[in-house]
Amino acid sequence: MMTMWQKGWRDEIWSQIDQQFDLVVIGGGITGAGVFLESVRAGLKTLLVEAHDFSSGTSSRSSKLVHGGFRYLKNGQLKITYDSVREREQLLRENRGLINQLGFVIASYKGNRIPLWALGFGLTFYDLLAFKWGHKYYDSQGMLELCPYLNTRELQGGYRYIDALTDDARLVLRTIQDGVKLGGLALNYVKVERIASTRTGKISGVFVKDMTSVETSRQAEIRSKAVVNATGAWTDHLMGVSNKILKNLPKIRRLRGSHLIFPADKLPINRAISIWHPNDKRPVFTIPWEGVTIVGTTDIDCIEHTVTDPCISSEEVEYLLDAIRFTFPSLNLGAEDIQSTFSGIRSVIDTGRRDPSKESREHFIRFENGLLTIGGGKLTTFRLMARQAIKLLRKNIPDLQFKKTISTTSTSIDPPLLSEAPIDQKTKIRLAGRYGLEAAERSTNSDPSELTSIGSSPNLWAEIRWAARAEGIVHLEDLLLRRVRLGILLPAGGIEVIGKIKKIVKEELGWNENRWEMEFRNYKLLLERSYSKKLS
Repeated sequence: MMTMWQKGWRDEIWSQIDQQFDLVVIGGGITGAGVFLESVRAGLKTLLVEAHDFSSGTSSRSSKLVHGGFRYLKNGQLKITYDSVREREQLLRENRGLINQLGFVIASYKGNRIPLWALGFGLTFYDLLAFKWGHKYYDSQGMLELCPYLNTRELQGGYRYIDALTDDARLVLRTIQDGVKLGGLALNYVKVERIASTRTGKISGVFVKDMTSVETSRQAEIRSKAVVNATGAWTDHLMGVSNKILKNLPKIRRLRGSHLIFPADKLPINRAISIWHPNDKRPVFTIPWEGVTIVGTTDIDCIEHTVTDPCISSEEVEYLLDAIRFTFPSLNLGAEDIQSTFSGIRSVIDTGRRDPSKESREHFIRFENGLLTIGGGKLTTFRLMARQAIKLLRKNIPDLQFKKTISTTSTSIDPPLLSEAPIDQKTKIRLAGRYGLEAAERSTNSDPSELTSIGSSPNLWAEIRWAARAEGIVHLEDLLLRRVRLGILLPAGGIEVIGKIKKIVKEELGWNENRWEMEFRNYKLLLERSYSKKLS
């Protein structure tokens, strides 16, 4: 069976989709990817389809944190914190190089709603959930030693604690890749036009359309014993779902979370800094990531039509800049220092709270007539959500032939260290986490001149070639915004190095000059619309 990573994989999969599947998963974000992998591991014949690119929605636009949600303790959300902390620890053990421990500093200023003693109590409880001691108190002088640029005015002290960081888009792709290696099928740029059902109302599959080009216009009815709706912010957009099913779903609240990205030399930190925003006392993070510094996030109700590529508003830019000016006044940062921005739309369960930030990040799972809908939750708990979904399918669809017992242990293939690759140990660990068993073969067979970093990013030139050759690239944005993250990591989205990228892409994908010019033009328009510092 041909996998999604080989040349011609799309045509091969299209030639197979007239078969009967056990499960069709709709949605190629982290939730759908997790359900896909757990389903394949359970022995089900599974197909995943995504209307755009894998991780192109919320799952490439998160704050990049695999965290327990310390701030949720303040809202009394103990269960989600407990689940998140335990999942964080498991993911750290199993995904070295892709998910890495990150030191946090939480600064306390006079007038904060939470006093220092309460912070210490909360962090003690937070550490106990993980069965490890990771926090420590620092007075104001100690805080300055941890972060020399920190605002000293009315600084009372703070704490250091531990969470984790990831490349969210690569985590999605790695999860889907693991499922494909175990026999699942996955297609990006395939839109579900509507859900198919029998006369009795039982879900029987989906009608899909190939979105890769106007010329292709392939369509098909895919038969399946069950369908999983894992479309996040687009949960209630599926056509052909009965009103009865929709009425049984929780009300979804769509929130836009936006971020600013600064070059690391403009905002130099070696650990995450957390403060309460001086205006509304919401927590705001400043995070070192992949050679840049991220500031975020906002929580704004998204009332406009849910789009794939949202953009930051001028109000959000000013809000986050206010936080930076308060936290690091000596750096004198302004809008002119912003390198890029990104925004994502997260879906949460709407409980009617006035403050969006106080909505629960709990997830929900509903099953009716062969359709399982899963939503809410957070990146850190994606595997927990997936396991619960498969267990619910097992309970409700007796004719599904499960071949394995659902395990709570690793869902990733343990990668080897790249002992023969001519790169440093840190890069070896990073590549092993991102590419698994393929990392050694890819790196040892690469041109040594391409095993070098691209500008200030940790991405290697070889990764451009690997992605173009074997990672389901349909458009240039797939490559530069998700397989590698140059679109937000480099100034102007990597335009300064686009000549070398063009050469590799044309060699690997066989694009002619017209196709390249069209893709490059669309990429620049997308950067300007949704990722630039230009205010909307």
